[in-house]
Amino acid sequence: MDDLRGRTKRLALNVIRFVGQLPGSMEGRIIGRQVLRSATSVGAHYRECRHSRSRAEFRSKLGLALQELEETLYWLELLKESKVSAGPGLEALMNECDELIAILIACIKTTKQSGKA
Repeated sequence: MDDLRGRTKRLALNVIRFVGQLPGSMEGRIIGRQVLRSATSVGAHYRECRHSRSRAEFRSKLGLALQELEETLYWLELLKESKVSAGPGLEALMNECDELIAILIACIKTTKQSGKA
């Protein structure tokens, strides 16, 4: 789980750097703010879940992190498909979101299958 703490923080830092390089167009600024907000929330929600008082609270907070990851991926897809931004940096961010989404889904499923609250 400590690896996830580092990965979610790295994702936020990489998005911060990426957004700083977006064009200053209205689209770049608006979508940039959205992706920045959602990507930086992922790690915050993950950190909160680490101090949950129950498995149900843990799943709930992981679910919030998952929602923010899905939103981050959505904004990144819009940047790519609208051609506001492209390139290997964007692809790397999208791949990392995909990987983190798969990990969080597996974590949530595991806690559900454990049969505990």
